[in-house]
Amino acid sequence: MTGPSIVWFRDDLRLADNPALRAAVDRDEPVIALFVLDEESPGIRPLGGAAHWWLHHSLASLGERLRERGGNLILRRGPAAEVVPTVVSDAGATAVYWNRRYGGPEREIDAALKSGLRADGLEVQSFAANLLFEPWTVQTGAGTPFAVYTPFWRACLQSPTPRAPLPEPQKIRGATPHPPSDDLADWNLLPTSPDWAGGFREAWEPGEPAARARLREFLADDIADYDRARDEPAAGVTSALSPRLRWGEISPFTVWHETLAANADAGRFLSEIGWREFAWHTLFFHPDLATVNLRRRFDAFPWPDLDEEHLRAWQQGRTGIPLVDAGMKELWQSGAMHNRIRMVTASFLIKNLLIDWRLGEQWFWDTLVDADGASNAFNWQWVAGSGADASPYFRIFNPETQAAKFDTNGEYIARWAPEHRSGDAPDPIVDLKATRARALDAYDVVKNAN
Repeated sequence: MTGPSIVWFRDDLRLADNPALRAAVDRDEPVIALFVLDEESPGIRPLGGAAHWWLHHSLASLGERLRERGGNLILRRGPAAEVVPTVVSDAGATAVYWNRRYGGPEREIDAALKSGLRADGLEVQSFAANLLFEPWTVQTGAGTPFAVYTPFWRACLQSPTPRAPLPEPQKIRGATPHPPSDDLADWNLLPTSPDWAGGFREAWEPGEPAARARLREFLADDIADYDRARDEPAAGVTSALSPRLRWGEISPFTVWHETLAANADAGRFLSEIGWREFAWHTLFFHPDLATVNLRRRFDAFPWPDLDEEHLRAWQQGRTGIPLVDAGMKELWQSGAMHNRIRMVTASFLIKNLLIDWRLGEQWFWDTLVDADGASNAFNWQWVAGSGADASPYFRIFNPETQAAKFDTNGEYIARWAPEHRSGDAPDPIVDLKATRARALDAYDVVKNAN
């Protein structure tokens, strides 16, 4: 059948190593690039404010790059199950391509669309683009999903080598006329009243070109020090690729192969890519990861009544604990936080304040530019002790010890929470030693649960 091909972009906002786009271009029919902002379908979690900010700028970049090559980005808002068939009908499309998603509700939408469109006579294909290893292909010897990271990653490394990244199409034959598109500005993804994104603009440049540039910069300047200094928040040796991978501005295949080509001793960094794979592996088999304890014994945890003042103090970086306050202010101002500090701030909320991990997960979902459906919930459950391969609940990060070890000169705290150096900081809202003991007493209930 002849007729335009639709490439349905989702969390893959790039031209390079985009199998769905490559399939459409190779079909040699006009290409319609479509992005659907679906925050209405059942089970789909609306994006947080920080994610909306990143998405706006990444879509603007993608649209510009498509236009440079002869294409157009069509924007539509609404339930994907309704929007995609409408665009198919409007355009007279005869093929639809997309790269796979792995959340439960997303997979249901995609499966129903694939079935319905094929029944209408269209060619519909989905591709592996955003994970190195498809979740169902990595299993234990018993044929079950992995629950522990080390054997999971070992199995991945014993699997066939991840494929080489696909080249970026230099010319895209756009459809004429193309279907009507929403105006990106009309989606109101950017904050205006107030505009709280000034720090975001200073810290980040969304889009595929910036993602590729950051990878090259990291491999040239930082990866040699990664293993030694990655836990030091002031060292600046982390890759800063997490939001770029979250939005698919760069593919894990590109990161994998370029890293190995640049540095043969990059196993520690690539194992962090493996941790991301493990999070998605876990979500694939446990779609309710953001709301349900993976280890159901933790359902018995005796969370006290919520202390809303403590929660607000944590959210705003006013706990009186220097490293915690610095981390939460870095998050609010930049939409990101160093990974070691994420663990410290999460542990403080869950264990020193005895506040349910789900409330912390929700705050990070709204404030992180890299919050995705898998890693955000997965890592909160890891700190809580309720997740896969979780840190034991009795491992409680002491913020003072962590600061002494990883922010030895106080540079990180001085940058993000200078009030703790000037003497203007609030008093600690809790005693670390006393609340640690209280947390361990609460955990006894879980240990004794059936």
